[in-house]
Amino acid sequence: MLNKSYKKTCKVCLYDESHPLGIIINEQGICSGCLIHKEKDIIDWEERFNSLEKNIKEYRSNSSTNYDCIVPVSGSGQSFYILHLLKEKLKLNPLLVSYNHYFNTKIGIRNLSNLRTVFDSDILIQNINIQSVKKIIKTTFRELNSIYWHVIAGQTAFPVQIAITNKIPLIIWGAHQGIEQVGMFSHFDEVEMTRRYRKEHDLMGYEADDLLSKFDILKEEDIWRYRYPDELDISNIGVKGIYLGNYFRWDPKIQHEFVIKNYNYKTLNHERTFYSYDHVDCFNYMNLHDILKFIKHGFSKVTDHACREIRHGRLKRKEAEKIVSYYQGVKPKYLNLFCNWLGINEVALNQLLINIYNDINYKKNIKNRVRNIDDIFKNDKNSEKKEKYKKDNFINSSEIVLNENDEYILFGKEYP
Repeated sequence: MLNKSYKKTCKVCLYDESHPLGIIINEQGICSGCLIHKEKDIIDWEERFNSLEKNIKEYRSNSSTNYDCIVPVSGSGQSFYILHLLKEKLKLNPLLVSYNHYFNTKIGIRNLSNLRTVFDSDILIQNINIQSVKKIIKTTFRELNSIYWHVIAGQTAFPVQIAITNKIPLIIWGAHQGIEQVGMFSHFDEVEMTRRYRKEHDLMGYEADDLLSKFDILKEEDIWRYRYPDELDISNIGVKGIYLGNYFRWDPKIQHEFVIKNYNYKTLNHERTFYSYDHVDCFNYMNLHDILKFIKHGFSKVTDHACREIRHGRLKRKEAEKIVSYYQGVKPKYLNLFCNWLGINEVALNQLLINIYNDINYKKNIKNRVRNIDDIFKNDKNSEKKEKYKKDNFINSSEIVLNENDEYILFGKEYP
C-alpha cells in the first residue's frame, strides 16, 4: 500500500500531481505541462502571428487619438516584452493600466516609469484606499493564508473595468499560467481570459463579494473596486482577453535578456531563487508570499523557475533538484517591513506561519511539527552554498540589491 504522502512526480521536470492548478502525469511518467511545452517546438509561429493579426484587425482604431487595446502592466520584464510586441510588431496603440499593490520596490517604480517613457504610452494607475487594502490583507491572510489575494484580484479586475468604462474591448495579456506550468490547455485552443479561471485558480475560489459575505470585518466600501464586471456589461462591450503566449514562442529568460539590453530593464538579486529577472517590483512576492506558497503547496517559485528551465533545455533535472532544495530553505526577508506597514507584531506573524505550517502538515498526515520559524528555513546562513547554486547565466550586470532599510514605495513616478 502506498504511503498517504506519496505523490507521483514528473520524470522530466520537478512538478508532482498535487500541483494546485491540476496536473496529469501519463503512463510514461511525463506531466501534461512538459507535453504541452513540446508544442513550442512544432508550432509554426509565423502562422500563429498571422492568425493573431487577423484576430485583432477588427479592434484597430481608425483614429490615432483612440486606443486599440488595454494592456495590464507592472514594473516587471514581461510588461516590457508585451509592449515591444504590441508597439513594434503589431503596431498597436495600447492604453496601459496598472494596479498599485503598495508593496513597491524602488526598482519596480523605476521600471514602470521607464516602461511608459520608452514606449510613449498613456497609463492609468489604480490606487485603492490603503486602509481597505490593509483590511483585506488581514482578512485573506487569516482566512485564506494569502497576502496576495488583493493583488491578483486588482490586477485582473481593473483592466476589465477600464475596458468597459472606456469601451475598449480588447485586453492583451502575456502568457497563460495554466498553459505554461501544467499544460491545462493547448496553445492551439487559443484560450482567453475568463471569470471562471480567475475565481477558481487565481483567487482561490473567492470573489470580492464572497469575502464580504463570509468575513464580517469587511464592508461594501472595502471590496467593491475588486468586483469583476457582470456578464451583461462584458457582452455589451464585447470584452475579449487574449494571451500572447498562444501566438509567440514564450521564453521568459530570452525575453528578459532582450528587454535588459534594449530597454534598460533593471533586475534584482533575489534571495529565494537563482532567477533574478522577474517579480522585481514587489518586496513580498519572492519573500513572504513565496514562503506561504511553499507552506501550502510544498514548493515555491524557485521550483517554477527550475521546471521552466528544464523544459527549455538549460538546466538538468538532477542539478535543478539540488538548486531547489537549497533555495526553498532560505528564510524570506523583509518580514519586519511587512509587519510595520500592516501594523502587526512580527512575533505574531512568525507564530501564524508556524501554525499554518503545522496545520497543513497535519492534514497531509505529516508529523514533523515545528516550534520555531527557523526550523522551516535551514539554509539561511550558508553563503558558500548560495554561491554554488547561483547560476551565472541567470545573473546580469544590472542587478540591484535591496536592503533592510528600504521601505515600500506607496506612490511614485520615477527613480533614477
